[in-house]
Amino acid sequence: MTGPRRRLAFEGVLRWLLAAVVLLCARPVLASSCDELVRSARAHEASGEPETALRQYTDAVGLDATCAAAWLGLGSLRARMGDAAEAERVYDAALSHVPSLGEAALGRARTRWALGRREEAELDMQRYVELAAASDTPAAIHALEELARWYRAIGRPPAELACWRRIAALAPALDVALASKAKAMVAALEVVVAEADPVRHPPRSDLLRRVVAGLRGR
Repeated sequence: MTGPRRRLAFEGVLRWLLAAVVLLCARPVLASSCDELVRSARAHEASGEPETALRQYTDAVGLDATCAAAWLGLGSLRARMGDAAEAERVYDAALSHVPSLGEAALGRARTRWALGRREEAELDMQRYVELAAASDTPAAIHALEELARWYRAIGRPPAELACWRRIAALAPALDVALASKAKAMVAALEVVVAEADPVRHPPRSDLLRRVVAGLRGR
């Protein structure tokens, strides 16, 4: 390699190293700025100043598109303000930048359910459950309970039963009372699902039906 070429190669490496140093130094500054914006946005929310909070959450994700707290705060605030469509767009953007952000999948599930997009909402809720189950079993259980309530509201006992079976499998190590409730719900829903096929299962007594209805109404 000739002298000029060697010099150009050295300068290229030097520029790369300088850029890397700048990025490494800038990252903590960006994170600190985003954290401060998020704290300020939360304070404005608590003070009843949602527009200022929205602006600060938006500034935070503009500084750092991987700032999970800012995305979640922005989406949650949009949803509380009654703008489900905008909240969904926020959660979409959050998941495009931070695909492992389970809380964004949960938020998007709720907004899609509110918008009447049930199949998409179910997929998002299931995605959240799988992400949460790996590290936060109580959160996964709460999501499954919420999903079971959705299925109950639209009259889908088999899907509700699947949720309670999953809860029954997860709960024993964490909450004895919930595990007991889950077992009772599974038994009750198995009756409901069985009664949907009268050819294979004979009709149950009125008393049993009332017991089942009482369990599901809790």
